[in-house]
Amino acid sequence: MEQLTGLDASFLYLETGTQHLHVCALLILDPADGPYSFDGIRDELRKRLPLIPHMRRRIHSVPFNLDHPLWVDDADFDLDNHLRRVELPESGGLAALIGAIASYPMDRNRPLWEMSVVEGLDDGKVAVVCKYHHSAVDGITGTNMMMHLCDPEPGTSRPEPEPWQPEPVPGDLELAARAAVRLPARAGMLGMVPKTLGMVAGFARRRRNNQAGMELPFSAPRTPFNQAVTAARSVSFTKTDLAAIKEIKAAFGVKVNDVVLAVVGGVLRRYLEERGELPDRSLIASVPVSVHESTRHTEGINKVSTLFCRLGTDVADPAERLAVLAVANREAKAEHDLIGADFLQDWSKYAPPNTFRLASRVYSSLKLAERHPVVHNLVVSNVPGPPMPLYFLGVRVDGMFPFGPVFHGAGLTVTVLSNCDDLDFGFIACRDLVPDIQALADAVPAVIDDLLAAARAKG
Repeated sequence: MEQLTGLDASFLYLETGTQHLHVCALLILDPADGPYSFDGIRDELRKRLPLIPHMRRRIHSVPFNLDHPLWVDDADFDLDNHLRRVELPESGGLAALIGAIASYPMDRNRPLWEMSVVEGLDDGKVAVVCKYHHSAVDGITGTNMMMHLCDPEPGTSRPEPEPWQPEPVPGDLELAARAAVRLPARAGMLGMVPKTLGMVAGFARRRRNNQAGMELPFSAPRTPFNQAVTAARSVSFTKTDLAAIKEIKAAFGVKVNDVVLAVVGGVLRRYLEERGELPDRSLIASVPVSVHESTRHTEGINKVSTLFCRLGTDVADPAERLAVLAVANREAKAEHDLIGADFLQDWSKYAPPNTFRLASRVYSSLKLAERHPVVHNLVVSNVPGPPMPLYFLGVRVDGMFPFGPVFHGAGLTVTVLSNCDDLDFGFIACRDLVPDIQALADAVPAVIDDLLAAARAKG
């Protein structure tokens, strides 16, 4: 038994019928180095379940939602409820299937994950579409979870596990008593108010003194995908050469994340300009930042903060865009460090479950995201992945494409994952707000080529 932290639980409270807070990943497997069978995948996954206890835990609510829910062992766990063999659809192909999988919420009466194995791809390849609720994974823990399911060599198999005995679930009376003891601690929220006001005053003071820093929330221009989202999702994805990204990085003396943001900015500039919808001001991205190494909090799964970064969509020249973003990102990071690694976790720690849940539903049903200035235009997440070839449950991984959640007011998310010698881009959006999401993935190679040409011209 383990209680969710406020930040982990917030992904449950914020979820509505149209705002799904799960994450997905597409693995492309190439059986060329070893045999593949669905039964083999299933058997190897079964053997590895003890390595990842959360895969057999479900959500259990505290009576009257007096406190954050708990992870408890699912005594009725059945692997066949989570691992499925599905057919590649004739219309839309793999992207359409992933969009459909991402479009429905997860069953909270079971452990919050599922895998769909898709056979029949070109060249005999196999796809695995993984889906996890964000309350159970963040970028780092998701990568670590995947590493338990992968090996550096083909043919590796785990020994037969010991029989599993689920732990008993506490009774409602015990949970209510525990919650009552913890209720006075919620007064700690009052201590966060002066800290927050002081931080806001500091931001204002630095701006008055013309000191640069993070882009401010609620200052983003509105685009067609900055509206309340519907339930339907669409995705696109593309594989790029990590060596090209590193060449650009070295030529301009910037960081990989600067290059990634410049690529995303270039892609969005093309997409919006072609449709006559490009704002005069730069789009602003919310960029998750892992604080696993710097937080004082030891409990919980999600350990993340966020940066608000400009994307340079108002800058036509790719080299100039990258230079501008590199400076802006350094300034944003410096101001972010003043906030501290624990600010978001400290606030969410005191979130009253019922109030948080009700507020989320009111915000969604009234489409309030369309009634106030845009907080940020989209989420852009850059997650470090494996630097060497991997074999997922015995089969070589040829591609690993991530897809995060989308939110009311920000109906597009871009997630980038380094995978051996590749940099894999995953785009996911509310289908009704980004009707041609494939155009985003299609633009990535040309934008990288423009940056690469500028890098080589410097040399």
